[in-house]
Amino acid sequence: MEKPAPLSECRLAPGLALIFDMDGVIIDSNPVHRQAWAAFNRRFGLEISEQMYQRTNGWRNDQIVRYFFGDSLSAEEVDARGAAKEALYREMIGDRIEEMLVPGVRQFLERYRGAPMGLATNAEPANVDFLLDRGGLRPYFRAVVDGSQVSRPKPDPEIYLRTAEMLVTAPANCIVFEDSHSGVEAAGVANMRIVLVGTTYGDLPGSNITIDNFFSGYLSEWLGVQRRID
Repeated sequence: MEKPAPLSECRLAPGLALIFDMDGVIIDSNPVHRQAWAAFNRRFGLEISEQMYQRTNGWRNDQIVRYFFGDSLSAEEVDARGAAKEALYREMIGDRIEEMLVPGVRQFLERYRGAPMGLATNAEPANVDFLLDRGGLRPYFRAVVDGSQVSRPKPDPEIYLRTAEMLVTAPANCIVFEDSHSGVEAAGVANMRIVLVGTTYGDLPGSNITIDNFFSGYLSEWLGVQRRID
């Protein structure tokens, strides 16, 4: 495991902001989401393949529910099934948040806590609150935007543009941490710099750099040379 950079070296140039996705970036939750969807869908006699699940990585819940169950469901039924699945997910992770955090992320947030930081996720509000409050991570983020607060989820750039606005930072000066195709696409369309966290994919086109986790010394070096674009 790499040692984190010294505090004296962890400075972000003025005018830059850091924006984080949640699932697969802050918390390595995708394997548990996969288990929760499989268990939930079996209630309806539906078995999903790994390929089907992989296709939905980074999607908002309403998109996933309609993909699995079709477009005949009412909006109320879609919301109810999504909420039930997420309740099952939270039950499954229980008190495991600390062990599920992406390695080094808590230390990274602490080292850069003086920088403007935001959370931008397609996740349900209840899941966001569960992680931020139970994990004690909320104080690090000046802006939190979840999937219910935008009309168009990732891969649309709306969620990232809104977070940048809340951080009072131009999109070109935001550095996004992502793990999914839809997230990288959204950040790219928003004209933001992208760090791919390799919990889900080892490499994705459009990302500027790829890291295994937040203990990466290369990440600190790369951040140290980023500058504001006027």
